[in-house]
Amino acid sequence: MRPWAAGTLKAVFFVFASLCAWYSGYLLAELVPDVPLSSAVYSIRSVGEKPVLRAPAPKRQKCDHWSPCPPNTYAYRLLSGGGRDKLAKICFEDEMLIGEKSGNVARGINIAVVNYVTGKVIATRYFDMFEGDNSDPMTAFIQSAPSKSLLFMVTHDDGSSRLKEDAKKAIEALGSKEIRNVRFRSSWVFLAAKGFELPAGIEREKINHSDNAKNRYSGWPAEIQVEGCIPKGPS
Repeated sequence: MRPWAAGTLKAVFFVFASLCAWYSGYLLAELVPDVPLSSAVYSIRSVGEKPVLRAPAPKRQKCDHWSPCPPNTYAYRLLSGGGRDKLAKICFEDEMLIGEKSGNVARGINIAVVNYVTGKVIATRYFDMFEGDNSDPMTAFIQSAPSKSLLFMVTHDDGSSRLKEDAKKAIEALGSKEIRNVRFRSSWVFLAAKGFELPAGIEREKINHSDNAKNRYSGWPAEIQVEGCIPKGPS
């Protein structure tokens, strides 16, 4: 073969190879999705790596419990007020019976009454214990709760200054061990049953006193809470 013929053949082969390479690149660009180069590089680097197993986000439980209540029980959570702006809350079966969003929480003792058999709310009230004469109306409210009722009580700010003896006796009759220890701005929460007994072991009552040396907030102790699961009664 003559030298010029061999050179011509090489040139044709080079042009053909270049066209094939260009066309292959064109097809590849059409088939590969439009993603950032960094993502593509990361994907290439990830080939052969062990997959990272991510735990699913925890499921939210009723009343923000860490774990779900057993079947045939009521979930509850009582939270006292803390400081001037952290208002008290009463949650029952994931319904905020008393709280800021409900618009029915205030200074003093906040009370919710629930029908134990049906789980339905009967009434909610708050009673200012710093100003006004609200101890007697609160006593009447507590005593008017029907049998087979759950009563939830939480303080916000002061729950003791105008609390009278009759009110203390009414709350003691429901099983409170701390009502006589409530002082100015004490944080106090209490779960009571009227007309039946709650099972032993259910968290029912807590108290935390104002102490200038230990207070979390200026002039106020830290908020406290109790929570748990109440076995349902026969319908």
